[in-house]
Amino acid sequence: MEGFGGQLPFILLIFVVMYFFMIRPQMQKAKKEKKFAEELKKGDRVVTKSGLHGKIFDFSEKNNAIVIETGAGKLTFDKSAISLEMSQKLNAPPAEKKK
Repeated sequence: MEGFGGQLPFILLIFVVMYFFMIRPQMQKAKKEKKFAEELKKGDRVVTKSGLHGKIFDFSEKNNAIVIETGAGKLTFDKSAISLEMSQKLNAPPAEKKK
């Protein structure tokens, strides 16, 4: 029984480290993605997680879908298919060129 008392703080430390390095960042990322999806509006340029580029044409609120206008026409995607990182890179101002 004495050995378990010495291991308990170590086990707790492992759970704390796992929370701060694995669980918490995933929760924060999910929160950012949800906020991003809620703030989308018509005319926003977006990239889907599969790499399709387009502009938001319309919303379908009843089934949480977005109609994206692309070079191939209008396609319907779920809001969760929009990539936060790739869309932000697409809309970021171009970096100043170094001389």
